[in-house]
Amino acid sequence: MSSTTQRLADLFAQRHGPAKTSSPYDVGLVLAALALATLGLVIVTSASMPMADRLYDNPFYFSIRHGIYLLVALLASGVVLQVPMSFWRVINPWLLLAAIAMLLAVLVVGRTINGSTRWIVIGPLTLQPAEPAKLFFFTYLAGYLVRRYDEVTENIKGFLKPLVVFFVLACLLLLQPDFGTVVVMFTTTMGLLFLAGARLWQFFAIVFVGMLAIVFLIVFEEYRMRRVTSFLDPWADPFGSGYQLTQSLMAYGRGSWFGQGLGNSYQKLEFLTQAHSDFIMAIVAEELGFVGVLVILALILFVVVRALNIGKQALAKQRPFEGYLAYSIGIWLSFQTAVNVGASAGILPTKGLTLPLISYGGTSLIVLAVAVAMLIRIDFELRVDGVQALGRKDKKKAKPAVIKQDEEKQTKDNIKAMLEEVEMGAENE
Repeated sequence: MSSTTQRLADLFAQRHGPAKTSSPYDVGLVLAALALATLGLVIVTSASMPMADRLYDNPFYFSIRHGIYLLVALLASGVVLQVPMSFWRVINPWLLLAAIAMLLAVLVVGRTINGSTRWIVIGPLTLQPAEPAKLFFFTYLAGYLVRRYDEVTENIKGFLKPLVVFFVLACLLLLQPDFGTVVVMFTTTMGLLFLAGARLWQFFAIVFVGMLAIVFLIVFEEYRMRRVTSFLDPWADPFGSGYQLTQSLMAYGRGSWFGQGLGNSYQKLEFLTQAHSDFIMAIVAEELGFVGVLVILALILFVVVRALNIGKQALAKQRPFEGYLAYSIGIWLSFQTAVNVGASAGILPTKGLTLPLISYGGTSLIVLAVAVAMLIRIDFELRVDGVQALGRKDKKKAKPAVIKQDEEKQTKDNIKAMLEEVEMGAENE
């Protein structure tokens, strides 16, 4: 049976060329995202057990919830994979309105925790509107760059319009307050405008103004100023404003190269607060060491690089909306990772941002999974376009060959008819 199959395969290859075995999806991107999500579930389980046991008398309380969120994220990703990108291209203005509506709703009916009103409770579910607002805004921004590309690259008016929309969203976020999300959205917006071809003087002028605004917001808000001062010298007040960072640095120091072993962290025994969310990388460093941190960062870097490559391919194939959206997702993931890891390692002030696909947080996990699914869908459509283009090319090549055969047959028939006429004429004579 195998020899017969091989002969058939050889005959097929001789007539049609070697069979194509490439997957319609980016397998590497899928595996990297699944690996990050799986590692996240393991680390969240390890980091949250002491707190969950004390608060809920169930060491797996946060782990079970994170697992449920992960299942919801996978289901949402499966749905998004079935949705063509043309749908997002048409609906993106309505997504922006939905983002504004959610940010307004959280100020009215949101739950306040530790002085911040960022969550809407819907039955057993807790929604953080800032997370989908980021994705919806980036989707709108990609659509805007397609509709107003000439304005963005040629005059200041087109450049400023998306910044006005960002200003509205930033004001709503600062009322919660959620300063970290504002910084992520501003950085991604400026990066995307730069990649879209905005003039350099406009770009640097807005960056300068944005940096001044960020400094202003830090200086004139006491709790943000305390974060900056504690970041500069956490050991000056190790049991006060610098407590969180000093405990995080201890976790990094204990981890060394290969860590203390999974589950053997001391800092998660409620010395380090938020160990399973904002400071989860410190627990990774303590339990899995430098090698574990490097593996997670390498996986995230792979996803970011693939996002940027997908964006580049989409622009090259005249699909600008998909290209800009892929770029924005790549910038978003990279900057949020840098801020989270930088805050836990004492390189940057704390911002309260999750580590993508790793940290505990249902809304963040679901939204980031949907963003990765969008990347996979964009790549899928690019591959399908390539196959269809190849098919059209083959048809174009085949059509002249058929015409040529018809012409040759007609020529032979004409010559044959002429010879018959000559022969009949000779017989009559």
